Amino acid sequence: MAEGINVRFKGEMKRFIESRVDESAGLYNSTSEYIRDLVRRDYEASEAQKWSWLRNELKAGRESDSSEFKTLDCDSILKKAKAQKKDNGN
Repeated sequence: MAEGINVRFKGEMKRFIESRVDESAGLYNSTSEYIRDLVRRDYEASEAQKWSWLRNELKAGRESDSSEFKTLDCDSILKKAKAQKKDNGN
């Protein structure tokens, strides 16, 4: 069974919400529809912000010249790490 959330608004906030739901000029058919839309937009903005952060983190790599890249080989990296460990006496 889905659990609901009940919220009460008073005064100016209540009047503002009612103006958004008003049958003659409102954009929404019900208060629930309006609140769901606000939460959905907030969620989408939050998700977009996460992706924006990731795009910014990857920007330098995406914009760099491919000649700056080096091909990496897992086996050679492990071999080098083991040799360094051995040289350090571990």
